Amino acid sequence: MSQTQTVLSVRGAQRRYVKKGQAALASADLDLHAGRITALLGPSGSGKSTLLRAIAGLERLDGGEIALGDTVWSNAGTHIPPETRRVGMVFQDYALFPHLDALSNVAFGLKGKDAKAIAQAQLEAAELGHKAKAYPHELSGGEQQRVALARALAPSPAVILLDEPFSGLDRRLRHELRDRTVQTLKAAGATAMIVTHDAEEAMAVADELALMDAGRVIQTGAPEDVWMRPVSATAARLLGDVEIFEADVTNGRADTPFGAVDAAGFEDGRPVHVLIRPQAFTLSLDEAGGFAIKRRRSAGTHLVLEFAPAEGDTPHWHAHTAFPSPLHEGDRVSVELDPAYVTVVKR
Repeated sequence: MSQTQTVLSVRGAQRRYVKKGQAALASADLDLHAGRITALLGPSGSGKSTLLRAIAGLERLDGGEIALGDTVWSNAGTHIPPETRRVGMVFQDYALFPHLDALSNVAFGLKGKDAKAIAQAQLEAAELGHKAKAYPHELSGGEQQRVALARALAPSPAVILLDEPFSGLDRRLRHELRDRTVQTLKAAGATAMIVTHDAEEAMAVADELALMDAGRVIQTGAPEDVWMRPVSATAARLLGDVEIFEADVTNGRADTPFGAVDAAGFEDGRPVHVLIRPQAFTLSLDEAGGFAIKRRRSAGTHLVLEFAPAEGDTPHWHAHTAFPSPLHEGDRVSVELDPAYVTVVKR
């Protein structure tokens, strides 16, 4: 199967909650491709978990369609129950059965005389073969997550869905388990969707990134492409720090406090947003510069330089730069922009 082949498609998915008077899904579209990991990123309340649950069959659609290939799973008149969908699920709390050992948890739902052998093979692949007889309370959080993933993979599902699978772990373990999970999914050739609200995590795990806001998928693509070229100010904010400026296009340019930027493709007078990532700023010592460093702090892997107009305290902007830096609080600076980190979008 080609890795560009669409395994599962969501078209115009709608889900309304009458009591809340709002749409959790408002005509959402999404494709999951063979052997690819899609990260679905969005803030709380954006509809990402509802979309996952709708794909799994745990939520009914009020409109639109979800289909696995040519087989319709959900639409306004059809709802195939979860147990007959070829979906593997890893829940946020792992949902292991406390009265079953690891092997029995992985084998749960498997049919046939080979069930135990298949489950054991999945545990071995997760490097947990020696924990086959251990109960969930005897396993660490990371081990429980790996058992949950082994259980999801055991029936060879068409799609694996993971709902915030690393959110309950400390940072070091989260990174370690995240990498292991990606390796496991890749080794299995799985088509997977991971729901997360963490932009760094989404960028790290995804072959394909989908951004969700207000019940809609607002942008999809390769993670680096989505980060470098967001389609809107909302999309840019979902992927981390960004400075946003309003401007009107004049002669193919849009003005910013740091000079005009290219706005080719927009007609004159068009209102736009200029999106500038912190990596775009190059600050240079300049006694006659129009800006001044207001604060300098470490972000661990880089420095954050907060700067503002030299003759005033507001507004403040943020530049990310590598260690070491000759710039300190109070220094006057000039500012240049790297166009690779600047995007102009309609407003």
